Amino acid sequence: MSSRTAARTVTTTATAFAALLALTACGGGDDAAVGSGIAAIGGLEGGNGSSGDGGAAKKGNGLGFKGLAKAGSMAEAARIINGYTKCDRISATKSDSSSSSSDPDAKYDSKTYSVTERGYCGRRNVTAIFMIKDAKVFQAAIKAEVEKDHANGKAGNIYSGPIVGQDFATGSESSDAMSALLAPGSGMMVLNCHPGFNPPSGFRKEPSLVKGCVLTDYYKD
Repeated sequence: MSSRTAARTVTTTATAFAALLALTACGGGDDAAVGSGIAAIGGLEGGNGSSGDGGAAKKGNGLGFKGLAKAGSMAEAARIINGYTKCDRISATKSDSSSSSSDPDAKYDSKTYSVTERGYCGRRNVTAIFMIKDAKVFQAAIKAEVEKDHANGKAGNIYSGPIVGQDFATGSESSDAMSALLAPGSGMMVLNCHPGFNPPSGFRKEPSLVKGCVLTDYYKD
């Protein structure tokens, strides 16, 4: 791991989903290390978001949220994900510890984020899955967290966010896995709630369930 990558790794130890909101902080293959899988889902603290490609996004298939995959269970969500990156064995926790004080994803609960179940898979559990009861509640909570970070000067990587289906969210500390999850036909897209986000031409940018957030197949770590 280069010194530059190591420095980025340190920034992702913040909190899991906040690192998730720090999408793939360690950026690399399946050997990417620290943080939490769901931490790798988002895009708040990883990278400075100062460089972009700009351009006009294509309208996509017009289905938006309705065009996303729907799992119905953790097992089915894992099967969907396993079609694009390794996720054949699910663990209920990121590590062997069950202590909430050592669980960076503990705050992503049913009340605020409408998360009903969490699972981790892949080599060293680098990929995380959140099952979601109310997608609109989840999206609103992610938007609120992004807005709070922007207000505190922690915009981070504006080209990232949780990868979502209709009733689940996923993300990985591996940038290779993140790219694979957004393959055409996967039924998954990035939920991007960063103000002013605009993907390069040719990438999708469709409405989400919450004003101020979009669904896109563009991701950059």
